[in-house]
Amino acid sequence: MRVYLEPASLRMLLLGFSAGLPLLLVLGTLSFWLREAGIDRTTIGHLSWVGLAYGFKWVWSPLVDRLPIPLLTRVMGRRRSWLLLSQLVIMAALGSMAFTDPKLTLTPIVWSALAVAFASATQDIALDAYRIESAPIERQAALAATYQTGYRLAMIWAGAGVLWIAARAEVANTMLYQQSAWQTAYLVMSGSMLVGIVTVLLSPEPVHRTTAPARNPAQWLQGALVAPFADFLGRYRWQAVLVLGLIALYRISDVVMGIMANPFYVDMGYTKDQVAAVTKVYGVVMTLAGAFIGGALSMRFGVMRILMLGAVLSAASNLLFAWLAGHGHDVTALIFVVSADNLSSGIASAAFIAYLSSLTNVQYSATQYALFSSLMLLLPKFLAGFSGQYVDALGYSHFFVATALLGVPVLFLIWVAPKVVVVAAPAGTAGVEGH
Repeated sequence: MRVYLEPASLRMLLLGFSAGLPLLLVLGTLSFWLREAGIDRTTIGHLSWVGLAYGFKWVWSPLVDRLPIPLLTRVMGRRRSWLLLSQLVIMAALGSMAFTDPKLTLTPIVWSALAVAFASATQDIALDAYRIESAPIERQAALAATYQTGYRLAMIWAGAGVLWIAARAEVANTMLYQQSAWQTAYLVMSGSMLVGIVTVLLSPEPVHRTTAPARNPAQWLQGALVAPFADFLGRYRWQAVLVLGLIALYRISDVVMGIMANPFYVDMGYTKDQVAAVTKVYGVVMTLAGAFIGGALSMRFGVMRILMLGAVLSAASNLLFAWLAGHGHDVTALIFVVSADNLSSGIASAAFIAYLSSLTNVQYSATQYALFSSLMLLLPKFLAGFSGQYVDALGYSHFFVATALLGVPVLFLIWVAPKVVVVAAPAGTAGVEGH
């Protein structure tokens, strides 16, 4: 357990907080804000497409992997300079969102949310590379655990914290929508990015592989764009399709359902304080518990078995939301459903991060991990954009059942995946347990 007190683990805890803060502020929490402001569910669903920035981050990940930032990279190093730049953009864009009233106009909200999502995805690229390069393979599980802890703590702050601040900033004895309360909450969130900024400024640049300087632009493109993907395809060959298919579908049930979760709470009559306490604090604690359980089970029984367990639990827990939709407003029932859903999500996430990390060649850590984590979100985020239309047409119960059924193909892919044989990898490449 002493590994969790090592400097690299503690840094990853704080950087995980910086990575987890923006996500809900442009997706989950934003959907609560928009629904309270009277924005219809179909529009909220379509606005969730700003999250596709996370699904396309592999497009510019080679730039983060190889391209220096003028002056900044010379002073701070490649990883830290990209981390700092992305964090400053997030901070500024969240401040911009705070001064926009969605009841009057949505356009500034959309552009600011896009800026947050793009910069947050860039931070993820640099941070995944920073994590992989900061410690040897035997320390990666510990770094992943502390990263997830920081990430989930930030989600408590960006979920429950926003709702609590907004609730306390409201004028008492009125049920009307109050923009000033949300402005205060988002300004506090903008300032919270200082946690990551200070950590980056005080952290060392990791030692990473040196590459021969490119003689011309074509050679640079070969090394930055082609080589990382060629390395992966060379190791897995035709079986890469199976691996990528599993990555693309593994979290589809959770992601598609998640966009409508906050509008569901608003429509079911739960207050800000109830949603904050149950889903944003207690729920995240359950996710953390699930993550540590998933990590321990993965070490004991193997990553692939726990991937299967996580997939089954994640899909099945969505059926509980369908039951809650018919049950009605009941805080006790909400606690039960959130417990099952978040515990399942934590188990699945821990196993999935270990699986993705094991596929990565450290020579191309930023690009390859960005490809995997982007692919994980691309199809689910696209489908989630239609979730509001589905709910408007068929209701919440049908929607939650449909999201559970989306997880069925994942079970087949996990069952087949252990039969993949990995082609011998070059030195410095991690192998996949069970492959």
